Amino acid sequence: MSAKAISEQTGKKFLYNNNTLAAVQNRFRYVNVTPATDLNLLAHEHPWLLTERLVVKPDQLIKRRGKLGLVGINLDLQGVKEWLKGHLMKEITVGRAKGVLKNFLIEPFVPHTQDEEFYVCIYATREADHVLFHHEGGVEVGDVDAKAQRLTVAVDDKLSDAQVKEQLLTHVPDDKKDVLASFIVGLFNLYEDLYFTYLEINPLVVTKDGVYVLDMAAKIDATADFICKAKWGDVEFPPPFGREAYPEEAYIADLDAKSGASLKLTLLNPQGRIWTMVAGGGASVVYSDTICDLGGVDELANYGEYSGAPSEQQTYDYAKTILSLMTREKHPEGKVLIIGGSIANFTNVAATFKGIVRAIKDYQGPLKEHEVSIFVRRGGPNYQEGLRVMGEVGKTTGIPIHVFGTETHMTAIVGMALGHRPIPNLPPVAVHTANFLLNANNSPMTPASSRTASFSEPKTTNDVTPPKKSKAGLPPAKATTLFSSHTKAIVWGMQTRAVQGMLDFDYVCSRDQPSVAAIVYPFTGDHKQKFYWGHKEILVPVYKNMADAMKKHPEVDVMISFASLRSAYDSTLEAMQYPQVHTIAIIAEGIPEAQTRKLIKIADEKGVTIIGPATVGGIKPGCFKIGNTGGMLDNILASKLYRPGSVAYVSRSGGMSNELNNIISRSTDGVYEGVAIGGDRYPGTTFMDHVLRYQDTPGIKMIVVLGEIGGTDEYKICQGIKDQVITKPVVCWCIGTCATMFSSEVQFGHAGACAHQASETAVAKNQALRDAGAYVPKSFDELGDVIKSVYDDLVAEGTIVPAQEVPPPTVPMDYSWARELGLIRKPASFMTSICDERGQELIYAGMAITEVFKEEMGIGGVLGLLWFQRRLPRYACQFIEMCLMVTADHGPAVSGAHNTIVCARAGKDLISSLTSGLLTIGDRFGGALDAAAKQFSKAFDSGMLPMEFVNKMKKDGKLIMGIGHRVKSINNPDMRVQILKDFVKQHFPSTQLLDYALEVEKITTSKKPNLILNVDGFIGVSFVDLLRTCGGFTRDEADEFVEIGALNGIFVLGRSMGFIGHYLDQKRLKQGLYRHPWDDISYVLPEHMSM
Repeated sequence: MSAKAISEQTGKKFLYNNNTLAAVQNRFRYVNVTPATDLNLLAHEHPWLLTERLVVKPDQLIKRRGKLGLVGINLDLQGVKEWLKGHLMKEITVGRAKGVLKNFLIEPFVPHTQDEEFYVCIYATREADHVLFHHEGGVEVGDVDAKAQRLTVAVDDKLSDAQVKEQLLTHVPDDKKDVLASFIVGLFNLYEDLYFTYLEINPLVVTKDGVYVLDMAAKIDATADFICKAKWGDVEFPPPFGREAYPEEAYIADLDAKSGASLKLTLLNPQGRIWTMVAGGGASVVYSDTICDLGGVDELANYGEYSGAPSEQQTYDYAKTILSLMTREKHPEGKVLIIGGSIANFTNVAATFKGIVRAIKDYQGPLKEHEVSIFVRRGGPNYQEGLRVMGEVGKTTGIPIHVFGTETHMTAIVGMALGHRPIPNLPPVAVHTANFLLNANNSPMTPASSRTASFSEPKTTNDVTPPKKSKAGLPPAKATTLFSSHTKAIVWGMQTRAVQGMLDFDYVCSRDQPSVAAIVYPFTGDHKQKFYWGHKEILVPVYKNMADAMKKHPEVDVMISFASLRSAYDSTLEAMQYPQVHTIAIIAEGIPEAQTRKLIKIADEKGVTIIGPATVGGIKPGCFKIGNTGGMLDNILASKLYRPGSVAYVSRSGGMSNELNNIISRSTDGVYEGVAIGGDRYPGTTFMDHVLRYQDTPGIKMIVVLGEIGGTDEYKICQGIKDQVITKPVVCWCIGTCATMFSSEVQFGHAGACAHQASETAVAKNQALRDAGAYVPKSFDELGDVIKSVYDDLVAEGTIVPAQEVPPPTVPMDYSWARELGLIRKPASFMTSICDERGQELIYAGMAITEVFKEEMGIGGVLGLLWFQRRLPRYACQFIEMCLMVTADHGPAVSGAHNTIVCARAGKDLISSLTSGLLTIGDRFGGALDAAAKQFSKAFDSGMLPMEFVNKMKKDGKLIMGIGHRVKSINNPDMRVQILKDFVKQHFPSTQLLDYALEVEKITTSKKPNLILNVDGFIGVSFVDLLRTCGGFTRDEADEFVEIGALNGIFVLGRSMGFIGHYLDQKRLKQGLYRHPWDDISYVLPEHMSM
């Protein structure tokens, strides 16, 4: 949602903190009171409460508080406390909403007379901002829409003092005009700067001392948070009065804020028996409508939706929240969970369902205890697999789960769940996704294009309608035909899946050339990106700059913008600089309304058609599709979108547009064109814009409009029908009829789906459309029947003559999708058994990363998982960490550190310098761990006595690895070895090999004191003891790890820390290029040879 109501306290903070409103007198003088407030401490914390007369009132989005007797006026502090005792935590009813008073505001009382009270309000519409002013403010202000003076400020225009005085202040005394004009202009600037969408002050008091803001109501555009965060600070959005704020709602809102997907949850009645988990902003409203139509309004527990391709983990988190809520209180009739949705455009249904299935498995006990029945209906990419796993979990858990696909009407499961229609025993099984991709005509060739206009009309040679000529002095007219079979587009953003989907659609429509001419992606250099065109690979150019793309592709007239909500405004502005572009689709959701309104104004001036924001796009069968519209090829083919039909539609919802594709294809000869204008309050184009285009398009014989609650666009269609501007049959249904049945305001999934007055309700709009002559069903359930009835009449009268079907060409399935569907298998190039990053959480040897941290396993524990695939005992993990610590460094003189230092001083980077040091590790430096472990193990295992081992090595002329040190000796022991020895002796179950090595040390040091068991040798033999005796390895496994060189890894890992330290040290000391001194080199050359 974009426009969100804020508390009066928050609104006044915004106003008081703004320095341009210098006339405001009552700055920073308020106290917030909640049930947790100690009223006895108020005076201590806010001494001014003792010296001033006060006003106290609830701050919970309650309208007309004065008329309701909810304002305490001109009280002292004791009077305020008495007033609060009578109101705090009191339940009241406002309209149909019943709620508890919990949050109050105390402010200074401002003595004034009635003639010093004024009313001012600023609010936004599509084309302008409106400033309302009335010279008689206060409780009795009445119908301000009828009484107030009004000043309209066009989008991007400024407001001046002179305009305010001339148009708003005609009834204001002269001595107050200057201060009021200055205040209103400053207020308007604040309204724009802080992205308000609504700001009302009543009364606004003006005395000889200045301006006082007494009561204030406001809404801000929450999507502008990325712009206004520094100015807003942290903003809390209170729920409407009568609805509690639940922590679960806040949890889902937090998930939504952190996700690129959309996740919404509103609790309506936590004791209710009907719960929903619906995919899609539009579909979620349709399901709520149907539940209420069938009498379930009092039992509907929640409203919510998930959409935008949430991950498995996000869907799991969302699902478990709902399952947790619905299994807290039992219901005598049991409960139902409706997991519904339209046909997805791009969401992998199987992936999201796997998250829901995980949650169902986790809650299977409570679900059975609460007698929950689950009804599922879904379509879209990989939906068959999703339905299969959902059906399987029902069988394995014993929970009654009824599963249906696209063969079942979207809302049919609601009737089944509520007992209004029977549950089919064996629902039809939809064919597998892959079956749609088989070549139905047994021809390897792509058939020639057979249709370029309507499915019901003969082929024409030209399907492009030029834009109407505009009159002199007026903005250029927009094109009637947005897309043709020759349309070329630039895609902004590296959306390879969407682009490939467009190319596959082009191919299956028998287009001569791909519709995507180029991609613009500012984050890489110019290059070519590989895609498939049918069976062969093609290259699509990618440009860093839009200017280069436009210059090199003058044939492009459409831009499809996948830019983020932060960059969509700027990229769209840039695209509109190029006259060749006449259509722009903006996919991003969450663009601030003020930015969208500016884009609309500029687009209207330039004759550019904008589809979106917050849309999936649109589709013209046989010609062109925007991005992910229409879903994957299985749905394109099932809904016959590869060739034009006779029906055009326009909707707000992207998901519901795909459902319309399905409904229309089953009820008629198919879709001619369909557009989803987007769910925001101010879409770039309106319903009427597209209905008029359809009216002017000969191939379109009937029009379907799926409107929704909020806004008044549908009334323009009513007027168009009455004025006979629209003469083609219009089938229309507005979703959101349930809103009038709720006691408190509910913001549905789309930002624009909220009625601000009675005329904006879906019920009122449906009735107006019916009265105007549109075909309006009784409910969404009947929409398909009404469409079929109108279509059949057109066929009967000869307006539509259905043509013979021609099979489309086959398109090969992508390897990745075939693998997803389990249709193919392929031998892997690599195998791994230590780590898996593919799921929602990183896995180390079977252990989730969250568990690694929860168990506080440390570096040693992680090393045990990744190196040895075992969860090692705590002492073993500690020993590994100690080994890393003692081997971390041994000064700058050793060869590895020396190499690292020389490399760093030569200006090389960290990786190069580290590698230089590591390459010196071998038998002579640091690599003795493995060799020592092998030598000592072999001698010990063969039963050789320590003396025999020493003598044999001497006889063979071999060094005993791990014995000897340049500096340390029996008289100057190595403390690193001593520390490790004390730990090993205390914690290891057995130290047989270490004891053997220490006996060898006694023999070698008797010959020479520096032939001690050094740190490499100690770690080597101790590690063998660890592997053999910790209980986690068989003897063969322990020997294998020694044989494959695992122990040297300890030295490499530990010493890397030291090498990096030397590199950073040299850089920090800014040491120059190293050159070895001559006097440290002995030059030994052959004597000069002379003839």
